[in-house]
Order: sequence, then structure tokens, then C-alpha cells
Amino acid sequence: MFTGIVEELGEVTAVERLADASRFRLRGPLVTEGAKHGDSIAVNGVCLTVVEFGDGEFTADVMAETLLRSSLGALEVGSRVNLERPMAVGDRLGGHIVQGHVDGTGSILDRTPSENWEIVRIALPAHLSRYVVEKGSITVDGVSLTVVEAADDWFSISLIPTTLALTTLGIKRSGDPVNLEVDVIAKYVERLLGPNARENVK
Repeated sequence: MFTGIVEELGEVTAVERLADASRFRLRGPLVTEGAKHGDSIAVNGVCLTVVEFGDGEFTADVMAETLLRSSLGALEVGSRVNLERPMAVGDRLGGHIVQGHVDGTGSILDRTPSENWEIVRIALPAHLSRYVVEKGSITVDGVSLTVVEAADDWFSISLIPTTLALTTLGIKRSGDPVNLEVDVIAKYVERLLGPNARENVK
């Protein structure tokens, strides 16, 4: 489990395209410190397994399902990525509960800069819109954020200078894809209430 608090802005150093998968080598001196084979590291919000590691880098295999459901397939050598290690038992939950299981991708619609922050609007896939609510939590490229506005096909977030400086969200441009993971609690509530959730709570 992750918290959506990015630890390090890493970089893709090698990409190997396979028949039904890809192998990425990524640089992340902080997140590889004390790493072991089989450990998990979130890359742009996607939980990946460490296959090899050394000299501040690690290698991870990404299967076709993950490439189809996330934006990792668009990564190339030199791409910057958000990196986070799993939360240890007893750590503070600084963001919100993040599984590292991407629900879909969106794209940056526009950015509105201000003196001390920046508002970013992101296109929202139709099948995810019911889980996104104003002031609720959402994970964008592995970053835990609060929804400012929520429409049927887009939502907006507000980025503070720290987020702009220390994550990929500071360098994403209009049209760029982003990984989205909605609040897992919302999905469980919907499942428990059944397909007619709204009617069931009346």
C-alpha cells in the first residue's frame, strides 16, 4: 500500500520492448536504498516489482495488461517519473490509501497558473466519473491530491509549489497522459450497496 506522497523524481534509463510486455530500468537512488528483489515501488502510481537493482537504479517488468491500462507504455529513455516506496506499518498516512492499481488514464486539458499555485484540469474517463467528487481524494500519476471541481468528463486539482517542483505534474503539458486511481473506499461502498447504490441509500 502507498500513500501518494512522492519520495523521488526518477528517470527512465533504459526501455526494452518485448512481445507482450516491456522492461524498464529506472534511476532512483532514494527508493532503491535498502531495496531487495521482489520489493514494490510505485512508478507514476503503478505498483511494480523490483527485478534487479544496483547503483541507484532498478529494473521492473511491465505486462501487457498494465501497459494497456496505464500511461507507462508511453515512457521512453529520459522520461521523468514519480517514485514511492510502500508505506511501512506504523508510518503516518500522509496522503490517502493508494493501492498502485491504476483505474484508467486521463489527459491534461489545461493549466491556469497563479502566484502561489496552479489549477490543472484533467479529462476524466466516463467509467470513473462516479467515483470523483469535490473535495474527495484522487491519485494522479501517483500523487495524492484533493479534487477542486468535479464534472462528468473532467476534474480539477490545485498544485502547490512543492508538488510542481518535486513531481512530474510540474512538467506535464496539455495533452499529456496521466494515470488515475480513484479512492478505493468509494469502489468498495458501491460494491457493498449493489448496482443501484443511489436508490439504496434513499
